[in-house]
Amino acid sequence: MSGRVLIVDDDQGMCEMLAVDLQRRGFVVAWHTAAGPAFTALQSEDFDVALVDLNLPGMSGIELCERVVANRADVPVVVMTAFGSMESAIAAIRAGAYDFIAKPFELDVLVLILERAVKHRALQDRVQRLSAAVKQSQRFDELIGDSSPMRELFAQLTRIADTESAVLITGESGTGKELVAHALHRRSRRRDGPFVALNCSALPEALLESELFGYKRGAFTDAKSDRKGLFLQADAGTLFLDEIGELPLPLQPKLLRALEERRLRPLGGEAEQSFDARILAATNRDLETAVDEGRFREDLFYRLNVITVEAPPLRARGTDILLLAENFIQHFAARSGKRVLGLSKQAAEKLLSYAWPGNVRELRNAIEHAVALTPYEKIAVEDLPKNIRAYHSSHVLIGSDNPTELVSLEEVERRYILHVLQSVGGNQTHAARILGLNRKTLYRKLQQYGVD
Repeated sequence: MSGRVLIVDDDQGMCEMLAVDLQRRGFVVAWHTAAGPAFTALQSEDFDVALVDLNLPGMSGIELCERVVANRADVPVVVMTAFGSMESAIAAIRAGAYDFIAKPFELDVLVLILERAVKHRALQDRVQRLSAAVKQSQRFDELIGDSSPMRELFAQLTRIADTESAVLITGESGTGKELVAHALHRRSRRRDGPFVALNCSALPEALLESELFGYKRGAFTDAKSDRKGLFLQADAGTLFLDEIGELPLPLQPKLLRALEERRLRPLGGEAEQSFDARILAATNRDLETAVDEGRFREDLFYRLNVITVEAPPLRARGTDILLLAENFIQHFAARSGKRVLGLSKQAAEKLLSYAWPGNVRELRNAIEHAVALTPYEKIAVEDLPKNIRAYHSSHVLIGSDNPTELVSLEEVERRYILHVLQSVGGNQTHAARILGLNRKTLYRKLQQYGVD
């Protein structure tokens, strides 16, 4: 990895020799034989690492290191010490040096240290830009992101927020579907009306019906007085039906009729009442497959799915992972009163390499865990949950030079189909689209593989 190196050594011959050797390795090199001119160069030019000898005339290498840390903390300093001078090396590290190397040294060892320092600075810059981006990033209400999938989502939400059409919000668990619903409501012409939410998986069928449609006094044993259902409570506002795929089949025709006619009859009531609410629904289920299997009514699916909005999985959002992590660090550090300023390089790399099956909800939980445990100003790898620390990504093996590892075409197909299905969070419709299969063909293959 190339980078810009500033060499500071009072031996001009050493400077010239190192410059030639490092330039051959791809580095851009400048050098000075005194600390004063070197510090001036650091203030006016951009360097990725400073390679500083401790024995300098006038200002010592330790003093130069302290000044660089105080004024250009973004530039790592690698100090060169005399052989056996461990006390000087320790003093330099205490002064803020990134690393040290003892003279005489092998060029390959020096190159390795410099490459590591350049990478360290690059990641520091990246994390700092993301920290600043938390405050300046493109937002849509409470949604944060600057990746291509999120920019596309924000653009779509902007187009549809002020319409009256029903919206079906799809996406894996933990992707922020309720935040999408809140954002649509707050950007709509109904923003001054109520936002009423119901989790369709949280209540049994009988209670779910009374919650949605309300009831009259005496409709059942515990009905001591009239109660308005959520359709009427959301009048002039928005009704959000979360986990709509869990709605019991017997209740689906009644919901369909209410949506089509914009009228309902409370339990135990004789007269119908009209309501005026925009309907948003969300699911982490594959509703098209549920329709094919008879678990969800097709007519209700089309009534809810006038416009589809997909909340992208976190693994598809690139550096949004670090953007969100920095946001959560600020939140949990402030709440706990701890001085936690960000992520270490290694912790950031772990977050970027993890697959995030639980999406943003899992990331939030991981950062809360890390902030609570860390004794440092920056979260380290050991502060992260064990499953993230130990994670190694898997890949589908489709070819090998080892004949014993080669598999049949049928096995390659099986592995790839299951890999795609896992990558899209189990959504068979989405997987079939990627694979170029119809859903029934995919369903039949999954049955052959013993996958429900």
